Amino acid sequence: MSRRLPDAAPASAASPLPLLALALSAFAIGTTEFVIVGLLPSVAADTGTSLPQAGLLVTGYALGVALGAPPLAALTARVSPYKALTGLMLLFIVGNALCAMAPGYGWLMAGRIVASLTHGAFFGLGATVAASLVPVHRRSAAIALMFSGLTLANVLGVPAGTWIGQHAGWRATFWSVTGLGVLALCALSTLVPRSLPSQKAPDGGTGWDLLRRPRLVGALALTALGFGGIFATLTFLSPLLQSASGFTPAQVNGLLLLFGLGLTLGNLVGGWAADRWPAGSMPAILATLAAAEIALHLVLHSRPLVVACLLLWGAAAFATAPGLQSRVLGEASDSPALASTMNIAAFNLGNAGAAWLGGEALRQGMAVAWLPVVSAALALSALGLTAWLDRPPGADGIARRFRAGRRWISRRHAVGPDDASA
Repeated sequence: MSRRLPDAAPASAASPLPLLALALSAFAIGTTEFVIVGLLPSVAADTGTSLPQAGLLVTGYALGVALGAPPLAALTARVSPYKALTGLMLLFIVGNALCAMAPGYGWLMAGRIVASLTHGAFFGLGATVAASLVPVHRRSAAIALMFSGLTLANVLGVPAGTWIGQHAGWRATFWSVTGLGVLALCALSTLVPRSLPSQKAPDGGTGWDLLRRPRLVGALALTALGFGGIFATLTFLSPLLQSASGFTPAQVNGLLLLFGLGLTLGNLVGGWAADRWPAGSMPAILATLAAAEIALHLVLHSRPLVVACLLLWGAAAFATAPGLQSRVLGEASDSPALASTMNIAAFNLGNAGAAWLGGEALRQGMAVAWLPVVSAALALSALGLTAWLDRPPGADGIARRFRAGRRWISRRHAVGPDDASA
């Protein structure tokens, strides 16, 4: 099912052009994923749904990514990365066109799900293609460059899409995203090397035995918690800023731009830090993420401090992405494409779960101002999981010896010292 891409290219062979094509595609995909955040109030009003129900458009997209990524990875496994990437972008175009033409909520959800099917397989394969085009010590940076399209989507695509939606309706936003998909398809067709081979996993199997590796499963869980947790707040960021901080819709659009700038900065810093401190950078980033989310809750009534917190929150959120992706690839270097696709599914499973959790908290009566605390709790859970995954190599042996010692003492106490000596 998985495809094994060539080893990293030597520095002289590395070219930025395929990475730029991947970044443009990531920009288009990231725009359609996140633009719904700025459109949520108008979509809810236009489709006659409640805000939590409209929020399920975020959950539905994320679940489509998580559930659709492995089957699409299987379907594209026997074709070249070039054909797989261009085919996935065609599916993306179809899904967003369906969103633009949707007559109601149900069709809009269907279009979101169709578009989401592209997401996991594209980013999973794209990350391995990016890593294969550069020297080994630059892999995290190459992945970060591809993901810079995702972060730039938050700087440019989401604010622009929100502005279009405010002035021409949310359908116009999805038509614009469809146009971005067409541009990305042209870039992929022109710039991605057609010579990248497709191969089976080394053992000739399906590659799903990867899930028997506890450390890989732990790394996937870390992805779901560490990044996905931000969506408990991000899904409802527009109503949060309007109701708790008193920002107008136009001002919220500007704040989304600022948040996107933080994402871009964090993505670049995260890639740099993950290459230099593979183990030490992640705990620091997760601790900063939790602190930023708690601070956001505490300063909601101070607009200047909200602005500062949004910048820091965005930077900490996307600083996790390159390190999380590199960690998973390191645990499954023999089957990188499948592992990478699984990790993208984990990203979005976390997104879906956190978005659902935020909506459920609102339905149960929680004030929207407390959603950043929910996100902080998820980030702290990820921090604890990181400590467990990165425990010293001898920790398991020490624990086993401790348990063996307890069993020996228990047996000695049960039979008595005289019997034990006999």
